[in-house]
Amino acid sequence: MEVWVSFTLLAALMQSLRTAGQKKIAEKISIQAATLVRFLFGIKFVLAYFLFIDWIYEPLEYGINGKFFLFGALASIAQILATVCLINVISMKNFAVGTSLAKTESILVAILGTFFFSSPLSLWGYVSVLIGSTGLVFASQWKVSLADKANFNSLSYGLCAGLGFALASLWIRSASLSLAVGPIPSAAAVLLYMVVLQSLICFLWIVLKEPDQLKLIKNNLNACLFIGFTGVAGSVGWFTAMSLQNAALVKTLGQVEFIIGLLITYFYFNERISRREYLGIVLIALSVFLIAGYT
Repeated sequence: MEVWVSFTLLAALMQSLRTAGQKKIAEKISIQAATLVRFLFGIKFVLAYFLFIDWIYEPLEYGINGKFFLFGALASIAQILATVCLINVISMKNFAVGTSLAKTESILVAILGTFFFSSPLSLWGYVSVLIGSTGLVFASQWKVSLADKANFNSLSYGLCAGLGFALASLWIRSASLSLAVGPIPSAAAVLLYMVVLQSLICFLWIVLKEPDQLKLIKNNLNACLFIGFTGVAGSVGWFTAMSLQNAALVKTLGQVEFIIGLLITYFYFNERISRREYLGIVLIALSVFLIAGYT
């Protein structure tokens, strides 16, 4: 198994656990506070990881530059907005359906990467992305109705989350490739920079707009630590995988997160799984098989 595949599978598992944690904690704190928790409580974990990687690869000359700061900042903002949209949609919909709406990022990464980031795929690469995305459409049972405001809002939030995560993925890869070190140290450096910046942005928002949420966060420390740890573990997987491989392929393989999400939906949230969702699993598995053959 290639290294990037292992990191992607780690990311998919950890992100599913983190998203489930955010769905639960969003019942007790605001959506913006739940977004802050993801980053703020991850700082000590990402710092420990960065120092560990820096120690292993010592000595390192990162070659920090303007592109690193610019692309990292753009990715940070895109990821914050995407996280807010994701928590909104999983609060409105079935957990698996909500997360799958956000997984439209795979096809968006392929489109944006091809036209704006000089990162095209082969024919088989595009086919695998298309099949995986089709699987999500079937499994999610999307119903677009302008008359149904709640349904339309959940679809809008889901697609915005997908777009935000897609842009973040491409900017993360750009920031990582701008550094003069290998993929693992560069991914660790980008992750540390982004988590600190995101924590500052979200903390300032809460202090200025929702200061009462700080007490609620304090009352849910165990859940916050769980979200912080799983969030960082997932990001380590995503950032490293995207430093090693085309972001569109990483995100398509990462659609196995939907399968994990279905298991969480069934066993933890006690929500039903339909036949169409099972069909979606088959299509997603096929796309993963094609990627395995492609790489």
